[in-house]
Amino acid sequence: MKMRILMPLVVLAVLGGIAWSALRLIRATSSSAGAEVPATKVKKGRVTLSVAARGELQGGNSEMLTAPMTGGGDMAITLLRDPGEVVNAGDTVVQFDTTQQEYNLREAEADLAEAQQQVIQAQATSDATDEESAYTILSTASDVKTAELELRRNPLLPSIQARQNELALEAAKNRQRQALQDIKNKKATSLAGIEIQKAAENKAKVAAETAHKIIDSMTLKAKTSGYVNIQQNTNQNMIYWGMQLPPFQLGDTARAGMAVAQIPDLKSWEVSASVGELDRGHLSVGQKVSVGVVALAGKSFQGHVKSIGGTTGPPWDRKFECRIALDQAGPELRPGMTSNMVITLESMENVLWVPSQALFESDGRTFVYQETANGFMPHDVTLVRRSESQAVITGVKEGDLVAMSNPDQQNKTAAGPQGAMKALSK
Repeated sequence: MKMRILMPLVVLAVLGGIAWSALRLIRATSSSAGAEVPATKVKKGRVTLSVAARGELQGGNSEMLTAPMTGGGDMAITLLRDPGEVVNAGDTVVQFDTTQQEYNLREAEADLAEAQQQVIQAQATSDATDEESAYTILSTASDVKTAELELRRNPLLPSIQARQNELALEAAKNRQRQALQDIKNKKATSLAGIEIQKAAENKAKVAAETAHKIIDSMTLKAKTSGYVNIQQNTNQNMIYWGMQLPPFQLGDTARAGMAVAQIPDLKSWEVSASVGELDRGHLSVGQKVSVGVVALAGKSFQGHVKSIGGTTGPPWDRKFECRIALDQAGPELRPGMTSNMVITLESMENVLWVPSQALFESDGRTFVYQETANGFMPHDVTLVRRSESQAVITGVKEGDLVAMSNPDQQNKTAAGPQGAMKALSK
């Protein structure tokens, strides 16, 4: 009876011991695995320093087509080429609704025609006034001549009649002088009237020409051959933060000055890439670049650094714009294609190097965590050159084992919250 009771107890005790040993083994294995620090060996050989970045393919010297300055409100699009459509120089890409401008043109042309008639009428009135004035001059001259002839008879006439002839001559001369003065005044008035009407005509002509130019400007044509790149429509009633703005479509409206379409010059392709600030000092204008287009697997294009822009971004992620000009393009390229570029800086022979993440900097020191009998310890080195992936250094030997991450931080992470608390208490 006792044996029947003891046997299960013994079995349970054995199983419990096995489970406890397995649990301790798992904990020990987990602890040692968690504390393991990734490491690599210092290598010696040839190092090719390069800068890699990703950018977007663009046509260089792009022609931007913008909505014209019409002096009115929004303009509706009545014709719009499809995105990516090939156009030649002189082809219409965008057409705006010209109904209002055509009405303005008809009004201006009507005003011009009326002003031209007013000029003709003013000129005719002036001519009639000149004819009337000429007749008056001739008439007064004839009166003076007649009065002079009558004056010659005075020696034969009584004194009273002679005096009347003298007064008649004087009156004729006064009328002649007044007529001459009047013709000058009438001439000046007629000329002023003509000039006023001509000014109105010129104003109407300018208004008509302006209306013609505005109508012509509402047809946007390509100046160079290329692909149509439709721009985003920012003329939306409601724009939410982070939303993707749609491109312009047929029937949309645009404000004056808004960019509607772009025609890249496909004879001068460019790649616009954002590069980390760390590599800025390694780049210079003219450096050779290899550009691979993601959509064209296995094919690369040669280019060179065209320009280097200013650095922007937060302190922890500073970047600058680098524009790459392709030396040779291909007909399969399209605007907006994602491109990977590799800029070869230089090649160094027989040098010691480690991955860039194995090199640390703190308080003006440059060091690696080198393996010793006491574990990975900081060891000062001299940095020769550094790229995004490799660092050329001196102060170590080939084959030395160095940590790829901070061992202290690795141990804290592996120990969990309790280990972190212990590290903080120390």
